[in-house]
Amino acid sequence: MREVIVDLADRFPGLRGQILEDGDLASFVNVYVGGEDVRTLNGLDTEVDDAATVILLPAMAGGSTG
Repeated sequence: MREVIVDLADRFPGLRGQILEDGDLASFVNVYVGGEDVRTLNGLDTEVDDAATVILLPAMAGGSTG
């Protein structure tokens, strides 16, 4: 997983600060490999097969108290 994230950040430098904090996943970014949250697996050390689907999903918060 680390290689995938670093490659993505290298290809799109503006994303680096959005997806990484101090060399780890930013707290507000959820990453899934094959439908599993990598934080419940091995984090950035999670293995990613060539055919795996990787999803980066920013956490959403907020709303109205209305």
